[in-house]
Amino acid sequence: MESGNNTGISEFQLLGFSEKPELQLLIFGLFLSMYLITVFGNLLLILVANSDSHLHTPMYFFLANLSFVDICFTSTTIPKMLWNIQTQSKVITYAGCITEMYFFMLFTGLDIFLLTVMAYDRFVAICHPLHYTVIMNPWLSGLLVLVCWILSVFHSLLHTSMVLRLSFCTDVEIPHFFCELNQMIQLACSDTFLNNMVMYFAVMLVAVCPFIGILYSYSKIVSSICGISSAQGKYKAFSTCTSHLSVVSLFYCTGLGVYLSSASTHSSHSSAVASVMYTVVTPMLNPFIYSLRNKDIRCSLMRFSGMAALKWIIFLELKKHP
Repeated sequence: MESGNNTGISEFQLLGFSEKPELQLLIFGLFLSMYLITVFGNLLLILVANSDSHLHTPMYFFLANLSFVDICFTSTTIPKMLWNIQTQSKVITYAGCITEMYFFMLFTGLDIFLLTVMAYDRFVAICHPLHYTVIMNPWLSGLLVLVCWILSVFHSLLHTSMVLRLSFCTDVEIPHFFCELNQMIQLACSDTFLNNMVMYFAVMLVAVCPFIGILYSYSKIVSSICGISSAQGKYKAFSTCTSHLSVVSLFYCTGLGVYLSSASTHSSHSSAVASVMYTVVTPMLNPFIYSLRNKDIRCSLMRFSGMAALKWIIFLELKKHP
């Protein structure tokens, strides 16, 4: 990894959100709270999906994978930022920065691909309900998740290898709270034309093409729902999509907002603040969206909570009377 660093730069400075000492405690408390909510919320979804046999379907298999990715997604950037605030240090090593950038892009790609696969799952369930169990069998579900991982790994490796060929000068301050690809390219003092071309081309393939696939799936879903005669049937069919549609809208709208705000203001600080929406807020809200909008998840959470409480009571009783 060090061989790509042509200038001998050993570390970077992550400037974060603010240099004011009085705001550091507030920022630390806010991000620690959001991180813990994200981890425990998504972990609870994974436990519920795995423990309840009623949820052993492709839809909840993909949801459990999405929750796992969201935990990894936030764990890539937030712990390092919290550590820097706690130690009052802004330093991240060159190797650490490249590693953080690699995993951030890996889990971003996985989020996008899994949301696309989940849209396809809803398309098959509503447009081809009689063939759903045949088409979305466990083998295909596992294969789709594996393909998501493979595509994300190659996408992340491509950008990482492109950054490794860059040379960095004396300006090693990153006006962000993590090593973001675009910021790394802007810091380079060597030619970045190829990096920019690859980055824009990758955005088209990894973000725009899946989004078009999601829009196509939902256009077919809406068309199929409109063909249902009863209002109750329409409501039941569409209710299975609302959680996923909310998560997709939140992820893409916040991501689009980041790039629009950075393009309009040309302020790295504004871009860093806007990035919080899709890097922290979206993964934190996903469990709430699915638990509030999905009846199966709500019922499973109640059963899971009841079983957990019962086991705790039995444990306490056994401890009292060994």
